[in-house]
Amino acid sequence: MRLKLVPENTSFDFFSRWKLWLGISGLMMVVAFTSFLLQGLNFGIDFRGGTTIRTQSAQEIDVGLYRDAITPLGLGDVSITEVFDPTFGPDENVAMIRIQAQDDAEAVSAATITAIEDALRAVVPDIQFVSVESVGPKVSGELIQTAVIAVVLAIGAVLVYIWLRFEWQFALGAVAALVHDVLLTIGIFSELQIRFDLAIIAALLTIVGYSLNDTVVVFDRVRENLRKHKKKDLKEVLNLSINETLSRTVMTSVTTLLALVSLYVLGGDVIRGFVFAMIWGVIVGTYSSVFVASTILLWLGVKRDWSKPSNTAGNQFANIDA
Repeated sequence: MRLKLVPENTSFDFFSRWKLWLGISGLMMVVAFTSFLLQGLNFGIDFRGGTTIRTQSAQEIDVGLYRDAITPLGLGDVSITEVFDPTFGPDENVAMIRIQAQDDAEAVSAATITAIEDALRAVVPDIQFVSVESVGPKVSGELIQTAVIAVVLAIGAVLVYIWLRFEWQFALGAVAALVHDVLLTIGIFSELQIRFDLAIIAALLTIVGYSLNDTVVVFDRVRENLRKHKKKDLKEVLNLSINETLSRTVMTSVTTLLALVSLYVLGGDVIRGFVFAMIWGVIVGTYSSVFVASTILLWLGVKRDWSKPSNTAGNQFANIDA
């Protein structure tokens, strides 16, 4: 017997309480934006500036051991990762230790670096410090600007892509859902003050792709059903399309979440922020593809076939309230 998270034939009315769903989304976006304005983001080393120390030893890297040695120094945000390279020999175990800038200084002081080296030598006697590099506030500011541009360009490209593939109403619905997902993700990182670094930017772009894929699946079915059921109003066509793709949507989201939750629990501190962003993004992305993108599409209206103009927005929402 095949596992079915959703029955094959469902007939849920996703637009019976459209005002409630849009109200919840609008409220969450306001809270997210307000939190961002009042608290800001807890920027990591990538955006705040700091110092990177590259180490090498014959002893295998134990991230927990390194962290326990450095934590008593009270340096704030410290990221420790092992560097894997097939060209390394068995006695070449390389790690990257990244320490945030202290007290708005350009870089970590020489005295602090010496203290870090002494603390690590106490637990790994043969450790060598291959290089020490610093990232100043200017470079960090450029990274923030570049990250914002990357996210904006990704959403802009989505707008053009959906517009060319479908119609402008579909494009605006999809972009509204993407803005909703990105804003809520940034908002929860601001509210919980989780470290925000370049890995989270990668997660945001991944969320954009995931949410877009989910939305396009629904919109493809909407386009097919618009041609197939020309006498049904748009609300019925949208409900039919979402119900027909619901099993696929839920199954994809649940299986993705199973993998992500496993990574969150077992993956360690290095990728935990990225995985948390992905978990949140899958949840809000699934929600927005159904309750945000489709509702915006219903409000704007689309062509009943590909030659006749659609009903007005007022008529569409009159059908919802009826």
